[in-house]
Amino acid sequence: MNLPNKLTILRVIMIPFFVVLLLYDGGSQASLRLAAAVVFILASLTDLLDGKIARKYNLVTNFGKFMDPLADKLLVCSALICLIELGQLPAWMVIVIISREFIISGFRLVASDNGVVIAASYWGKFKTTFQMISVILLILQIPQLALVTDICVWAALILTVVSLVDYIAKNHKILTEGSL
Repeated sequence: MNLPNKLTILRVIMIPFFVVLLLYDGGSQASLRLAAAVVFILASLTDLLDGKIARKYNLVTNFGKFMDPLADKLLVCSALICLIELGQLPAWMVIVIISREFIISGFRLVASDNGVVIAASYWGKFKTTFQMISVILLILQIPQLALVTDICVWAALILTVVSLVDYIAKNHKILTEGSL
């Protein structure tokens, strides 16, 4: 197994530790929230690293193509669900974000059945970046950054919808015609 795939697996392994740290004692302990933020940041960095290493050294594998986006979704969705539990995000926002992920995953499955690989778009990358920044800011709960946090959360939500519309517009033929 190559290094990028090991980093992807590491990201998945980090998720339960992140969840426990964030939710322990109802998220009331600042030191554990800080530790949760550190774990989330490290897990997010593995996402950045695994892709760069895989492309630079031509280590792209089918496992990586499948697991990398899945690991990202598991990390972000776990964080968002925890933030609902902690009363920091409304459920409707998280439903919109998770719904987008299901829709895109469905598109990818259909495309894959037709021998087509659909690469991530820049909108999707911006969406993921804003989601991760939002999660970190929400975990840290820095009062002086409350407005910045709100702006990032709304930007993440808007980018989620924009990236979905862009994705459907570019790939609708997968569903209507069976191929691109």
